[in-house]
Amino acid sequence: MTLTVVFCADPLNPRRVDPHFAREAAAVRDHYGNVALIDHDVLRRGDAAAAVRRVPVRLGPAWYRGWMLTGEEYEALAEALKERGTPLMIRPDDYRRAHELPGWHDTFAGLTPQSVWCPLPPRTVPDDLAELVRPLPAGPGVIKDYVKSRKHEWAEACYVPDVKNVAQLRGVVEKMVALQDEFLSGGLVVREFESYETGEARVWWVDGEPVLIGPHPDEPDSCPEPELDLVAAAVRALGCRFITTDMALRADGQWRVVEVGDGQVSELPVSVDPMDLYAHLPVPD
Repeated sequence: MTLTVVFCADPLNPRRVDPHFAREAAAVRDHYGNVALIDHDVLRRGDAAAAVRRVPVRLGPAWYRGWMLTGEEYEALAEALKERGTPLMIRPDDYRRAHELPGWHDTFAGLTPQSVWCPLPPRTVPDDLAELVRPLPAGPGVIKDYVKSRKHEWAEACYVPDVKNVAQLRGVVEKMVALQDEFLSGGLVVREFESYETGEARVWWVDGEPVLIGPHPDEPDSCPEPELDLVAAAVRALGCRFITTDMALRADGQWRVVEVGDGQVSELPVSVDPMDLYAHLPVPD
């Protein structure tokens, strides 16, 4: 069968691919794959049926490549596409497990900074931060939600010099929550801070195998070659078909997993030929 990929449509012209993904869609078409379009904005507004109305009926199993979705939004998309005869290759529970830190953290224990978390509605801050961070050692930490950090507001909304200084911690958490506003995803995460000697490499995994090692989108000119043996075992234990691991070398010479993500919503750097990735995506029998 043919590789089929569902992309986000251009908000200004729903009949064409969002310009951000146009290069990838062109690569799929050039290699005789099928491209379908969904309306990401309509999906986020809660109308999944309307969001997929331009997807041909009975197109067959497909991969999604587009903007990030919450677990609930992805589940709604998967159900709406299934009803049209286009089931997604990644199940909603697998998407959430790879996309949100609480889903993958324990599987990567010992390979990634120790973290604690709690569910949190947008625009709120937990009352007892001291209890939340009790399992962590004293020292610096990184504040984020289940999916993203405010690393571009590092000093005020991401980095805390000592997680045991509750006043200091609360100030950073409050700023992160305020900046995330309604888009805070899942809840609050506090992670140990680690110092790295290299930039990050983004490793793409399909069915437990590393198929592409490239730069992190934020560091397109840096692409270290990480050691993957220990990480590969964790990836296979996680059991998700299509994921990414962002990796960097710690000061003590250990390769560390900085972040895990679902491959459908992970950014592909412009320096990477899309077919170096898409050629490894399985098509259904």
